[in-house]
Amino acid sequence: MAVPFIKQLVWGSTLLAALSTGLMGGVFFAFSSFVMKALARLPLPQGIEAMQSINLTAINPLFMAALFGSTAVCVLLAVYSLVSSSQHGVTYLLVGSLFYLIGAFLTTVLFNVPLNNALARVDSGSIAGAELWARYLTTWSAWNHVRALSSILASAAFAFALSRGSR
Repeated sequence: MAVPFIKQLVWGSTLLAALSTGLMGGVFFAFSSFVMKALARLPLPQGIEAMQSINLTAINPLFMAALFGSTAVCVLLAVYSLVSSSQHGVTYLLVGSLFYLIGAFLTTVLFNVPLNNALARVDSGSIAGAELWARYLTTWSAWNHVRALSSILASAAFAFALSRGSR
């Protein structure tokens, strides 16, 4: 009785991971493909102020649930894949989890959030703000490309896991 329940739980978790990492990939893709380019076209103080506002607004229950929920389900699926290495399709669970945990979540924590915090501390009209903004646009965007690609690849890996019978 426990085995079918666990298989269904893993299948549901994998579906949730595929959807949530895909959702996060979409958010990151939007920033990579047009949001940052639009902000770069604004006059310098307005670009900085707009990104400062975005960074504050992003800290909301819905976005945080998607970011941390994806992370939690990936941790659980990674652990499951390591203890169930003989199960069919678990390699995709581990690969998807690692893509998201390292390429999206860890990148966010180590690179994007510290850059956001630095941007939050500058005056949008100052020379320091202008210098930081120039670095921010290239560096933050480069790391965001990593997050977008990693999230999309994670979603694809979870979709493969579902198609290969991880339930």
